[in-house]
Amino acid sequence: MIQISSLSISIYKSKEDLLKKIAKELKVRQADIIGFSIIKKSIDARKKEDVKYVYSLAVEVKEETKLLKKLSGSINISKYEESSYTLPQQGGIILKHRPVVAGFGPAGIFAALSLARCGFKPIVIERGEDIDKRTLSVNKFWEENELNTESNVSFGEGGAGTFSDGKLNTLVKDKSGRNNEMLKTLVKFNAPKDILTDPKPHIGTDLLKGIIKNIREEIIRLGGEVRFSSKLEDINYKDGHLQSIKLNNGEILDCRVLVLAIGHSARDTFELLYEKKLNIEAKSFAVGLRVQHPQSMINISQYGKEAAELLPTASYKLTTKSSAARGVYSFCMCPGGYVVNASTEKGRLAINGMSYHDRKSESANSAIIVTVDAKDFSDKTPLAGMYFQKELESICYKAGDSFIPVQLLGDFIKGRESVALGETKPCFKGKYTFCRLDKILPDFIVLALKEAFAAFDKKIQGFAREDAILAAIESRTSSPIRIVRDENLEASVRGIYPCGEGAGYAGGISSAAMDGLKVAEAIISKYNSNLINS
Repeated sequence: MIQISSLSISIYKSKEDLLKKIAKELKVRQADIIGFSIIKKSIDARKKEDVKYVYSLAVEVKEETKLLKKLSGSINISKYEESSYTLPQQGGIILKHRPVVAGFGPAGIFAALSLARCGFKPIVIERGEDIDKRTLSVNKFWEENELNTESNVSFGEGGAGTFSDGKLNTLVKDKSGRNNEMLKTLVKFNAPKDILTDPKPHIGTDLLKGIIKNIREEIIRLGGEVRFSSKLEDINYKDGHLQSIKLNNGEILDCRVLVLAIGHSARDTFELLYEKKLNIEAKSFAVGLRVQHPQSMINISQYGKEAAELLPTASYKLTTKSSAARGVYSFCMCPGGYVVNASTEKGRLAINGMSYHDRKSESANSAIIVTVDAKDFSDKTPLAGMYFQKELESICYKAGDSFIPVQLLGDFIKGRESVALGETKPCFKGKYTFCRLDKILPDFIVLALKEAFAAFDKKIQGFAREDAILAAIESRTSSPIRIVRDENLEASVRGIYPCGEGAGYAGGISSAAMDGLKVAEAIISKYNSNLINS
C-alpha cells in the first residue's frame, strides 16, 4: 500500500471529494484506487475561515510498485509500513516464583497482561477495590464526602487514569511500536476504534471501566491472579536481591521479580522504599489550580463560530514563562468535563479533571500549573517534594472545610472574596465552597499564575474572563520522586522493576502503559516461565 501524509481538505467536503483529492495527489484515475484507510485524522483550524481535516492515509492502488517509482520525489508519498510489535523471546534464567505486579493502573495492567501472555502467570496486587466497588466508593465520597483512603480516585482497579479524561495522547516517540500496541489492545477489549486514527485519542471514564474489567478477565484466563484490597506493606531482600514481599493481610509472598507500578499518590509506599534504602531521587513536578470556562467559548476560539457547529469538543494546550523564569502550562485539559475531588488522605484535599466519552458537560477545564523543584523546599531529602504537596493539600482542606476551595478568576487577580458565580457553569464531582485561593497558595505560585492568565488571554480570547472558575489544588500532576533504575530497568535492589508514573518514568495513561510494556519486555527477555508452567 501507499501512504499519503498531510493531505488536507475542507471539513465541508464529502468522502467522494476526498477520493478525488487522493487520485489527484497520486496522479491516477479514481478507478485505479482499490481502497483506502485512515491512519491519522486531525483538524487544522489556524485559518478560521477555512478549517480543514488533515489526513494520513494508506491507499491500495493498481500497479503500486510502478506508481511508487514514478512518485519517488514526493515528500508526502511513500510505501506504507505498518508498525508492528512483538514480545521478546524468553530468557534463560528459570523463574521459580510467579512475578508480582504491585498496582493495577495503566503501567501495571500492561505489564501484567504481557507477562500473562508469555506464560508467567503474574500475581497482581492492588490496594484498592475492583472497578465496580471502587465506583461506589468514589461516588459515595463525591456525594457524602466520606473518603475511603484505600479505594478512591487514585487507588483501585485502573489506577488514577480511570477517573480522569481517558486521554491517550503522548509526546513519547514510538519507534518501538509500544504506543500502537497499547491502542490496538484497548480496541481489542472494546475501546472505540477511532482511537487508532485520532491524534488526540480519548476514551472517557465511563468506557474505561468496562475495558479495564475485560483486560483483568483476560489476565486471569491466561493463568494470572488479580487480588484487590491487597497492599504492599514490606519488601525483604538479601545481598541486594529481592527475596519476598509482605502484604497488608500479613501474607509473605516469595518473590524474585516485583513490578512496582504504584502510581503517583502511593506516598506510604514511597516512604517504605526510602526506609528500605532503595535509590530514590527527588524529581521536579508542578502544582497549581484548575480553571473552568464555558466549553462553547473554547470551541469558538479554537475553530471559529461556523466550524464549531460541526467539529468535536475543542481542547487547547498553552504554555508560557513567568517573569521569574518559571514554566507555567496547561495540563490534562478536559473538554466538556468535570473538576473532581481526587483526595486520598484524611485531612488533605487534591483535585483532578475528568470527562465522560461524550464530553457533554457545559464547561471545559484544565490544570494551570507552575513548575517547582528542589530549590523550593527547605527539606533536601528525596521525599521533600512529596511533603510539599502534602502541606499544600492540608492548607486547602482546612480552607474549604473539606470541600473543594473555589474562587472566580477576576477575584483571584484582584485579591478579593468571591460571593457569587457568573455565566461559567460549575461542573464538579464533589462539594465546593468559595475561598481566597490567592491567600492559600505560595506567593511565587500566585504571581506566576496571574501572569500566565494574562498571557493565555492573548492566545484564547476570554481565557482571563472574570467569571472563570478556579479550584485548588492541582498537586498530583506527576510523581515527586524517581525510583532509580539501571539499564536493565531494575532498581538498586535487584528484582525490583520500578514502572510507570509513580516511579517517575511516565506522565499519563499512554506513557505509563508503554513503560509497563517496556518493563515486561525486560523481564521476559531475562527469565523463563518453564518452571512456573510445570
